[in-house]
Amino acid sequence: MAYRGGMDAREKILEAATELLAGASAAEVSTRAVCEKAGVGAPMLYRLFGDKAGLLAAVVDRGFEQYLASKRAARPSADPVEDLRSGWDNHMRFALEHPSHYRLMYSPELTVPPAAVQEAHDLLRAILERCAAAGRLTVPPALATQMVMSANVGAALSMLTRPEQYADTRFSQRLRDAVLDSVTRPADADAEADAGREDGAVPVAAATLAARLRADLPPALTTAESALLQQWLEKLSGG
Repeated sequence: MAYRGGMDAREKILEAATELLAGASAAEVSTRAVCEKAGVGAPMLYRLFGDKAGLLAAVVDRGFEQYLASKRAARPSADPVEDLRSGWDNHMRFALEHPSHYRLMYSPELTVPPAAVQEAHDLLRAILERCAAAGRLTVPPALATQMVMSANVGAALSMLTRPEQYADTRFSQRLRDAVLDSVTRPADADAEADAGREDGAVPVAAATLAARLRADLPPALTTAESALLQQWLEKLSGG
């Protein structure tokens, strides 16, 4: 590929690394090969990215920028659980359309965590906080975030690396519904129905109140009082 004259060294290196990684694993792509393809010296690469791990993390962040930008710009709907479903589907769509970046993001070879990983986690946590504040979450938002994210990522990687075993196009939707049904409850669920569940009504109420307090802390509470109340509510909600 002939790089445009106006492209700076950082973009040249990222573009070169992206192209090389599209046809090989991270272990097979050397910094020397990246430098040769980008037409820059090794000192420039190390000055900009520190080392190969830093370069790979930057490649992931660059690849995920458009996806994360769309999630940042998404306007919340009136139903946070429906936003969860849409978020799961968008995640899967991005993974299947950008397999190289996605596999790299969750590769054990990537020793430097990309910023995109934490931002994706935080964006999901924000939706689950809304679910909790609406009384729709049956577990604390932190636990729900771990459950949903690990299931979503696991499904995507399974479909990417073992497509012959995951040929059913309905697999992702079925797993999505199973996971979300386990951490959320219907909007019209009542206290009597909750009391009959194994988790009971108290954990749901505690998770709901904790989320509402995080979103809008009453001025009557001091910082210390708020922290103590949150700690109690986390215990009651099963966190």
